[in-house]
Amino acid sequence: MKKKKTTTVQTKSNIKNQTLGQTKNSAKLVLFVFGIGPIIGIIIFLYSQGFFNSPNM
Repeated sequence: MKKKKTTTVQTKSNIKNQTLGQTKNSAKLVLFVFGIGPIIGIIIFLYSQGFFNSPNM
């Protein structure tokens, strides 16, 4: 009976580790999208408005 308890505890911890790994990956994806996405959007907007063009004198 002790062996069965240890195997159930090990499988539960394995499931927890897998879900933690999935949440870490999804958290990284969310941070990337909401962190880098607006920066890229702002750069595209500024480029379309001619912000990066040198002024003509």
